[in-house]
Amino acid sequence: MRFKPTSYTPLMLMAQTCALLGFACYAVVLTTLQDEWHLSNLQSGLIASAFFFGYMLMVPLATALTDRVDAKKVYLVGGLLATCGLLGMGLFAFNFWSALIFMALNGAGLAGTYMPGLKILSDRIKTGELTRHIAFYTAFFGIGTGFSYLCSGWILSGLGWHYVFGIIALGPFSAFLIVLIFIPALTSERWHGPIRIRLHDIFPVDKWRLVLQDKTASGFIFGYTAHSIELFASRSWIVAFFGLCAIISGEPLLLTATSLAGVINFFGVPSSIIGNEIALRIGRQKWICIVMLSSAAFGVALASSTGQSWWLIIALAIGHTIFIMADSATLTAGLVISAQENIKGAAMGLHSLMGFGGGLLGPAIFGFVLDLTGSRASQISWVWAYSAVVVWGVLFVLYERRNGWVTKPLSRNQ
Repeated sequence: MRFKPTSYTPLMLMAQTCALLGFACYAVVLTTLQDEWHLSNLQSGLIASAFFFGYMLMVPLATALTDRVDAKKVYLVGGLLATCGLLGMGLFAFNFWSALIFMALNGAGLAGTYMPGLKILSDRIKTGELTRHIAFYTAFFGIGTGFSYLCSGWILSGLGWHYVFGIIALGPFSAFLIVLIFIPALTSERWHGPIRIRLHDIFPVDKWRLVLQDKTASGFIFGYTAHSIELFASRSWIVAFFGLCAIISGEPLLLTATSLAGVINFFGVPSSIIGNEIALRIGRQKWICIVMLSSAAFGVALASSTGQSWWLIIALAIGHTIFIMADSATLTAGLVISAQENIKGAAMGLHSLMGFGGGLLGPAIFGFVLDLTGSRASQISWVWAYSAVVVWGVLFVLYERRNGWVTKPLSRNQ
């Protein structure tokens, strides 16, 4: 089945939404498993981090393979890996260690779909403004995550945590079917012959060194890392935070904690797209600095709002979501545009690796600080935990402004 090249974007957005349905499953069941398995906050955070550990292990191989075979093939394997990880979590996970294994497998599956999905688009769309297609693709990360919160919450309340993972496994399997049926295969001369993947293809250290020597490109990569620490820590712990707010306030919620997290997450989608448009007008680097400082302020304010009116808590949570996502597409599109053509694939791989490395650190740092400063029931502990993950964005802004990164904006047409 053939479509116009620009028609592939809606198909890939649909597939990626399905692939991401497993992203927030664990965040939804975190407190349930913490009580059932008697986990510390650090252990709970480490299970969330295992997802990103699996992603980090897989993404260099996945991106290297997309230079040697059609990215569609890599995507299909990733969809099946994520399906197996979610099924394993629902059927076989019974403690901390088994959960680490299956969450890592789930993360490896996402690595096989997210960046290869972007490569599917860039290989097939040769007309129009690619940065806008990238902006929509990255923004739909929020759509998939939002539905993941909502669907997982509904299943948890009706059937229990085992069914959350088992039923949600249909998501990445649906993504597999969409790409298999509707995205046509490509052929290229460079893909002919046997596939030879060497260690320096998976970890192209020499090319990564060249990327990091480019001040503009490396700035986007380090910014994405700081952004990811805050983003994924917040997404992993937001349901537990709303649960604490409900206990402290004693006021009934219009929505459950999981539904509230899902609905609020949707605000990040237009934020990412509009943020990219604003960045094109005022300069990407300047916009990123503004957004990171604003996001940090909203994060600390949100953590300090426990015990206050629900309307204030929700307003601050929406504000934090808007600003935490307002530079997401800008950071990724900026890297794609600024990287040298001959090392662009390596730059995208390093960008994803570093970003999800931040995702690995964020939830674990958050849980560790909760344990260190008190417990999940302590209001001041949440302030310290949020501060521990938003501070990286502030430090990034201070460092890059001092080094002059913000004074070298890209062309407005890019």
